[in-house]
Amino acid sequence: MMADQNMEAKLKNLLKQEKIQLWKPPYTDDGEQPGQQRLRELAEQYAPLLGLPVSEVGGALESIRLQAVKRGKRNQTFRETNIATLELLLPRDCKKAGTTGKSKTFMETKLDVLVQVLMDRITEEFGLKSFKLILNGKTLNAAQRLDQQGVQNHSKMMVLKVSDAECAQQACEEADKARNQNESVQRTHRGFQILSERDGTDDPHTTPFLEVADQKGNPLKIPHKEKKALILAMGFHEKGRALMKRKRHDDALCHLLQADHHFSECGSALLGSVDNYGVLQLDIVWCYQALEALSCLDDGRGRLLRAEDCFLRCYGERQQRLLMIKGNTGREEALFLRLYLLQSLLAFIEGNDLQARQQLSKVESLYGRLCPDSDKMTELMLLGFSEREARLGLRACQGDVHEAAMLISNQRQEREELKQREHQKRKNMMASISVLTEAGYSKKDAARALHQANGDVDKAFEILLDASQAVQSNNNMEETASPEKLEQLLYLGFDRTASEAALALTGGDVQSATQLLLDNQGVVSATATPPSEEEPSTSSSSTDDSELVNEVLEDISRHEEDYLDLTLEEESQLIATIKTYLSRGSAHTV
Repeated sequence: MMADQNMEAKLKNLLKQEKIQLWKPPYTDDGEQPGQQRLRELAEQYAPLLGLPVSEVGGALESIRLQAVKRGKRNQTFRETNIATLELLLPRDCKKAGTTGKSKTFMETKLDVLVQVLMDRITEEFGLKSFKLILNGKTLNAAQRLDQQGVQNHSKMMVLKVSDAECAQQACEEADKARNQNESVQRTHRGFQILSERDGTDDPHTTPFLEVADQKGNPLKIPHKEKKALILAMGFHEKGRALMKRKRHDDALCHLLQADHHFSECGSALLGSVDNYGVLQLDIVWCYQALEALSCLDDGRGRLLRAEDCFLRCYGERQQRLLMIKGNTGREEALFLRLYLLQSLLAFIEGNDLQARQQLSKVESLYGRLCPDSDKMTELMLLGFSEREARLGLRACQGDVHEAAMLISNQRQEREELKQREHQKRKNMMASISVLTEAGYSKKDAARALHQANGDVDKAFEILLDASQAVQSNNNMEETASPEKLEQLLYLGFDRTASEAALALTGGDVQSATQLLLDNQGVVSATATPPSEEEPSTSSSSTDDSELVNEVLEDISRHEEDYLDLTLEEESQLIATIKTYLSRGSAHTV
C-alpha cells in the first residue's frame, strides 16, 4: 500500500509539472472512457523515470484518471445538491464485501447533519457498532453537525474501533468493550483530576500527591488552572504510552488525543519550556503508522513539525541547552531518531524519495550509535544495574562502559537525595500546618497561608492574623463585599470565596482586591474556617477516590526517563520496510 501511494504521488507530481489533466481529452473522452493510446504513451514516457514496468505505471495512471473523473463528478454533485463525499479509512479487519481489499471507501452525505447520523450509516453498512470518527487528529462529537466540526467535501476520516477485534463477532461483547474504554478514559480523567487538585498538605504515605518538576526534579511554579490541565494532559499521555507498550494502539490513540486536548488548555509559554508536548505529537503519529492509517499522516505532517519545533526550543538548536542541563545528549537522540524515521515515511508516501533517503540516512546514523552493544549491556547489568539504566547510560556516554557505570551511580544518588529532600519538605510542611491548626486555624487556610509565606510559619501566622483582623474590622462595613463589587471580580474569573476574602482584606477596594488576587494566583483566604464548615473537596480520601488514584498511578513510570527508553525494535522493522520500498527505485531519480 505504501509503494502504491509512493508511485501515485510521483506520477501526480510529473503530471502537475507538465500540466496534464487526465480527466480531460485526449486522456478521457466525452463518455468518460479512457484514451487508451495517449495513456499508453504516457506510461511508456514515465516508466523509465520511475524504474517500473510500463504495465504497472499504466495501471497507476488509469487509477489516477478514474479518481480525477470521480472527484470531478463529486464536486459537481456537491455544487448542485450540497451532497458531499467523504473518504473513510476503515479498520484493517473490517472490509466491505466485494471490495478489492483496500480499507478505504467513500460515503455520500449532507454536511448539515449530526455526526451520529453518519455513524449510524457506517454501522448499517459495515457492521461496526463501537467506533469513533477521527478528523485531523480530533475525535468528532456525535451530538454536533459535520460542518460545525470542520468536515468538508472530500474530507478524509479515520474510523477508529474502540473494541478488540476478538470481540467483533458478538455485539454484546463489542458494546462491553466500548463501555470499558469509555470508562477507562473517564476513570483516567477522574483519577488525575483528583491528583491535580491536591496541594501536598496531606500525609504523603496515605495521600499520593503529584508535583510538576523540571528535568532536575525541581518543582515548577505554575498557575493552578494550567497545573491542573498539565497534570491531566501528562496523565493521559502516560496511560496512552502504557497502552502503546502493550501494542494496543487503538486504545492508546484515544488516550493520546485526550492528552492533546488538555495540553491545548496550557499556555504557549509553558508548552515551550517542556518537551512533553513534542513527545506526545510523536506518539500520536507513531500510532497512525502502527494502525496503517496513512491517510492520517496529513495531520501527522503538522504534528511532526510541532514536535521538531518543541525539541529545538527545549533542547537548543544544537542541543546546547540540554547539554548544559544534563551534561549529555545521547538519551534524547532516540526521540530524534523516531522523528526522522516518521519524516522519512511521510516523504516516501508523498513521493519524495530523495527527502525520504536523506532522513533515513540520519536515522541509520543515529541507530548505529544508539543501538547498544549486547556485551556492554551484560557487563553493566552484572554490576547490578537494570536493563533500562544500562541502555540509557551507554547512550549518554557514547558506549563507554566505565563512564556509563559512573553516570548511573551518580543518577541513583541524585534521585535518592531528591527523594530525601522532598520527604523532608513534606515533613516540614505537615509540622508547620500542625502548629497553625493548633492555634485554631483550619488546615485549608493554614496550607494557603504557608504557600503565600513560602513555608515561613511566622509569616503565615501574620497573614492569618491580618486576615482575621481585616474581617473583624469590616464586619460593620456592609459595602465591603457588596454584590456589585463581588460580581466584578467574579466576572474577571476569580473564585467566589477568594474574591470575598480579597475585598475584605482591601476594605472593599475592587482595584486593590484584583491586584491582590493576581499576586496570589487567585488564592486568598480572609478567615479561619472551622473544619466542619470547609467545602467538600473533589480530592477526598474516600475509598472510591483512593482506588481511582491508585489505578492511574499504576501507569505512571517510576523512572523519569522512561519516555527515552526506546528499545528500537519497532523502529528497526520500519527502517527495513522503508529501505525495501526505496530500493525499488534506487537507480532512478524523479
